[in-house]
Amino acid sequence: MSDQIEKAAQKGAALVIGAGDATGGAIAKRFAKGGLIACATRRNSDKLKPLIDEIVADGGQAYGFASDARKEEEVIALVEQIERDIAPIEVMVFNIGANVPCSILDETARKYFKIWEMACLGGFLVGREVAKRMVARGRGTILFTGATAGMRGSANFAAFAGAKHALRALAQSMARELGPRNIHVAHVVVDGAIDTEFIRENFPERYALKEQDGILNPEHIAENYWYLHTQPKDAWTHELDLRPWMERW
Repeated sequence: MSDQIEKAAQKGAALVIGAGDATGGAIAKRFAKGGLIACATRRNSDKLKPLIDEIVADGGQAYGFASDARKEEEVIALVEQIERDIAPIEVMVFNIGANVPCSILDETARKYFKIWEMACLGGFLVGREVAKRMVARGRGTILFTGATAGMRGSANFAAFAGAKHALRALAQSMARELGPRNIHVAHVVVDGAIDTEFIRENFPERYALKEQDGILNPEHIAENYWYLHTQPKDAWTHELDLRPWMERW
């Protein structure tokens, strides 16, 4: 191992599955700021370079990985590589989206299944693999990013709502099984528009609410993930909902 890797092995790793340009990237940066080694994934690792460079420039440690969370063999190899070559995974954040609205009259079996694979199966695969290591060590945090769709199904969101409901159930089941083994499992309901390039370009009227704190700031979302990771065991939160003050719910 290089000197850098040897030093990294003295710390724990924060594995962020789905470290996009907004929420996922902000979460990776927050955990790196907290002293953990950020291990960020996307299907295309080239898109991770700006995030990794920013974390390193700020004095943190970070590594990027190309990985498809739907592929069991890739998930197993990813977790093994991080545990072997970088550091023990102290926290895993599953942050893959899959919000593709469609009328039930036009939805295809292929897309419905793909959305479930992305938003739920991936969470199971990564959750299972990191849980095995965490249980052996007797500690760890597993955080799943949920959505309003995981609480209720709206028109045109049958596929997304079904997948997010399933992810929420997975989180509940894991929390009940792993909590007594000192593994904190939490589900975060992110309800509202997030300050992203997509919202700015496609929903300018919604983006304008930013000046009134009417859309979610990715850094503020990330701060809550850090809060969950650092909670004392006698007051663990399992489900946390985050929404702008003006959001209807």
